[in-house]
Formats: sequence, structure tokens, C-alpha cells
Amino acid sequence: MAEPPAPLTPDEEAVMRALGRFLLVMPRALDADLEREQRMSASEYSVLRHLSETPGRLLRMSDLATACDMSLSGMTRLATKLESLGYLRRDRCPEDARGANAVLTDAGLARLQQAWPTHLASVRRHIFDHLDGLDLRSLAAAFTAMTTDT
Repeated sequence: MAEPPAPLTPDEEAVMRALGRFLLVMPRALDADLEREQRMSASEYSVLRHLSETPGRLLRMSDLATACDMSLSGMTRLATKLESLGYLRRDRCPEDARGANAVLTDAGLARLQQAWPTHLASVRRHIFDHLDGLDLRSLAAAFTAMTTDT
């Protein structure tokens, strides 16, 4: 029989508690800044950002939902809103007539570029201003390892 895991040290326990709080508070803080200054949700920003980073500024709706950690029905509702604002359009997928691609419009890219400074300032204020002196490469590698082991 395997040995039970060792209990957490006080430092490990402190990291777990701080991480749990961070995971709850940080998305709300970043979203609140975008909402207040840009009248844009973090989810809307995420959709526009993901589309802006892909070749042809397009993604299959199901892939966009996965990239944004949303259900397909949630992505469909959000895409409908963004489409009504002129920020994206949905085209039939040429490889599969049942599927659709979300395509970032020029207006959507312009909107993302308008919101980007607000998001950048928020990320700096809420996150990076508190990480002075830490090895960011090691931190990024640890976060990446934690999320690829699942």
C-alpha cells in the first residue's frame, strides 16, 4: 500500500490559500476594470483577442468556445451579441456545412485595440506590480506544467 501524502507545510498551505483567493478575485477584478472603463466584459475581450491571434482572424465556433473556456451554447450567445455590434461575423465552415466559423471584423479588431490599454493597465496593476523580483520564467513554467498535467 502506498504511503499517504505528507501534510502541507505552513508555507505550502499559505500558497494554496492565496492561490484559491487569487483564482476567485482576479478574474472579477480584471472584468470589473474592462466593464467600468470600456463597457466590455472579459469574455468579450477574450473572444476578440483569440480571434485576433489566429490566421485569417477566424476560428471554428467550437474551437473558440474551448479557447475561451465556455460552453458552445454560451459562445453562441456571446457571438450573437458581438455580431450585432459588428465585431464578428459567422460564416459557414467550408469543410463542414454543419459548423460555423467566427471571423473577427475590422471593427472588432479596432474595438480590441481600443480596449487593450485598459486591460494591460489592469493586468499590470493587479498582477505584475506584485511580482517584482520573482523569476517570471519559472513561474510561467510552473503554471504551464500545472495546467498540462490534468
